[in-house]
Amino acid sequence: MTVTTPTVLFVCIHNAGRSQMAAGFMRELSGGRVEVLSAGSEPKDQINPVAVQVMAEEGIDIAGEQPKILTTEAVKESDVVITMGCGDTCPIFPGKRYEDWELTDPAGRPVEEVRPIRDDIKQRVQDLLAELLPAAV
Repeated sequence: MTVTTPTVLFVCIHNAGRSQMAAGFMRELSGGRVEVLSAGSEPKDQINPVAVQVMAEEGIDIAGEQPKILTTEAVKESDVVITMGCGDTCPIFPGKRYEDWELTDPAGRPVEEVRPIRDDIKQRVQDLLAELLPAAV
């Protein structure tokens, strides 16, 4: 029996908030059983410091991550592509699973408004993980 590691790509516009939080949760909660990528269609220079702060509250450090530009290669090597408000800028390839998560952009929002976004992302990542690794949950 061959065990394959699924690859999940999280994409948002700036790759500075939502997708980085989702990637942080997926890396942490999957315990290395899922390959995690994140990217943005128009990446910022750095991660949103409020996103870093609210993830640290969950014991997950994303401060060392760097926003990356979305490439077609990243999409091609992924099994699941989760988009968060990047709309039509995400390339579509047949045979991939795509989901669009409607999430408020945390950019410029205070901590109190980013925490519920983080919690929503965590729940969605847990649900996705249960589908990708049903035996492991």
